Amino acid sequence: MFKKVAVIGAGTMGAGIAGQVANAGIDVLLLDLASDGDDVNATAQRGLDRLKDPDQPGLMDKTVSSRIELGNIRDDLHRVAECDWIAEAVVERLDIKHQLYRDLSAHMQDGAILTSNTSTIPISLLTDGMDDDLKQRFAITHFFNPVRFMRLLELVRGEHTRPDIMKRLADFSEQQLGKGVVECAD
Repeated sequence: MFKKVAVIGAGTMGAGIAGQVANAGIDVLLLDLASDGDDVNATAQRGLDRLKDPDQPGLMDKTVSSRIELGNIRDDLHRVAECDWIAEAVVERLDIKHQLYRDLSAHMQDGAILTSNTSTIPISLLTDGMDDDLKQRFAITHFFNPVRFMRLLELVRGEHTRPDIMKRLADFSEQQLGKGVVECAD
């Protein structure tokens, strides 16, 4: 259904989404801000480390982590061109999300789907300023924490989101990720 997924944001939700996609057997590119110091991918690494926490494991087993590649937005954003779904899970600030969407659009492959994990910002505001083609491939995929154990996924369609995009996301989420999808209004 999806060959490779990029998750932007390696916090609790982003790392959880990356882990659940990797659990489904899909390769993941997990990006976050570049860190100061020797390891520029340290922020993404911390997200992966949280998935391996034995008290609340986000991965089915340790081998799953090999499906998650780490990177940072500064050096590796161009690699989203390898992905057919980009899931954004960054801080809930519209200005940051808008800038990220502009940066992503320069690298996304034709037909790739872009989603946000937001639970607070209306999709109409998220898509403000997007070109019409990207608006048609944009939706909200709101996962719940902890992603591996919470079955619910809210799927929100925008005014311009194509029905086939919604179906593809719903089918993948139900069949591959084991989620109970509820389509919600904006």
